This record gives sequence, structure tokens and C-alpha cells, in this order.
Amino acid sequence: MTSRAATEYRYEKLTWPEINEAIEQNQVCIVPCGAVEQHGEHLPLDVDLVCPGGIARGAGELIPDKMLILPTIQYGYTGHVMDFPGTINTHYETFIKQVLDVTKSLAYHGFKKVILLNGHGSNMPNLDLAARRHNLETDGECILAAWWHLLTIDQEFLRNWREGVYPGSCAHACELETSLYLYLDEDGVRKDRIKNHISNLNDGNPYIWGDLFGHGAGALTSWTSSYSAMGVIGQPELATKEKGEQVFNEAVKQLCGMVEFFRDRPKDQRTRHQSKEPTMPMPWGQRHEI
Repeated sequence: MTSRAATEYRYEKLTWPEINEAIEQNQVCIVPCGAVEQHGEHLPLDVDLVCPGGIARGAGELIPDKMLILPTIQYGYTGHVMDFPGTINTHYETFIKQVLDVTKSLAYHGFKKVILLNGHGSNMPNLDLAARRHNLETDGECILAAWWHLLTIDQEFLRNWREGVYPGSCAHACELETSLYLYLDEDGVRKDRIKNHISNLNDGNPYIWGDLFGHGAGALTSWTSSYSAMGVIGQPELATKEKGEQVFNEAVKQLCGMVEFFRDRPKDQRTRHQSKEPTMPMPWGQRHEI
């Protein structure tokens, strides 16, 4: 009889003996990370939960013997969006600590490969720090991947998919997010409220511009309300359910590929280059053993 651990991709649906089986099977753990945040007048507050969660589940259904999907970390770093009602902010230190509590728990039990699948742009610097700390403070490995970056692995995909201007059409509640949400939960989209807005940061200046797929040499991340009147940054009028299905299929395919690559990849081995054995533990909580 097939092990439940080889067919059930939802981490929380396994029993503790089945978790031990999943560890023996060298399964990769996916931790979706999102936010509860405004997405204009046409999209609900849960976009950054629905998108990474949906892609993770899609991959889990295809290769449940190789990966487990954890419950989504629901609240992210959204302080700059607090001018819009409904947004829930988590202090960046609280957020990083929560993510590390989850990943370190996984490493302690024996899951040595973890992927943070992000759904909220402003989580990225915090998740990058969390992933780095996991790699230095545990004997496991952690990859950070934003779901939209999965679409850049095959360079032809975005070139053929994107219709809007670059930069600007794909930034927030945009051509990309609206398309995917239409595919995952069409009834949740207020179609009569969809309206384009290209941020005034993307006014043709060569210094501070932003898009999910690129940014200028300088970063100016301030109050969202200062450069977006209704919370939209992009061209959601170009979104369609069919384009969302294409995005879903591509992201799921690439996430499966990442899991399979990461699962079988040998762990990099550290080499200490001090001529004498250090006389104190590694600062900042990093593991001293090599």
C-alpha cells in the first residue's frame, strides 16, 4: 500500500509518524508567505495569499511524493500600505522571527530543504534575511523564490505573455496578479471596478522605477498612497482568465522543476580558512561546527 506521506502534499494533514516517513523520503517543504493587503478596488485583500498558495497546491498535486506544502504565513510586512483600510501590518522583526521559527522547526525535525514561496513584494528583503539566517544558523538549506520570478526561468514565456508596457503594467493589482486571480478565483474579482494606473514612479525617469520584473538603480519605497491614488500600479484592464491559466501552468511547472533540482542537489560544504581554531563561538547565532 502506498504511504500516505507519498500522496498527501498538505503538511498539516499528516500524522507525526507520516511526517517521519516524509523526512525519510527527503521531501522538500514549501512555505508560502503572503500578506493581507489592499489590491485596488477590484481585487480582495487576499491576493498575496491566494496566488502563492494556489501555485504551491498545483505543484503539490503533481509531485506529492517529493514536496509538502505548509499552511501559508498570512501576515507580512505592509506598513507602507496602511493608508488603505483593510491592510494588516506585521513588524518586520516579528515577521522575520515567525518565518525563522517555522523553518528552524522543520530543520530540527529533519526537513533539510525548505523553499519560501513569496506572494508579497515587500516581504522580499525580509524573507531574504530569513533565508540567509536559516542557512547560517541551521544544518539545512532554504531557498527564497517569489512566485512571479518563476515566470522568468523560461525567458520566452514573459516575452510572449505580457501585453502591457514595461516597466509598469506588472507591479501591483496589475496585469499579472489580476490575470492569475481571475483564474484561481474569478468570482472574487470586481470586474466593473478594474482600472489601469501606471505609477508616477514609472514616468520615464532612468533612476527610480519599478516593476515585478525589474527596477531602477535607485529604490524609493514610501507610502503607497503617494504614488497610487486607488492602490493599483499597472494595467489590470489587460488581464484575462486565459492569461491567468497560462501563468498558473508555467509557475507550477517551474516550481516542480525547482523542487526536483533542490531535492537532489548535494548540500554545499563549508570550509573554514582561519589558520587557528577560533576561541569563541560564531557571533550572531550562526552554527560553529564545520
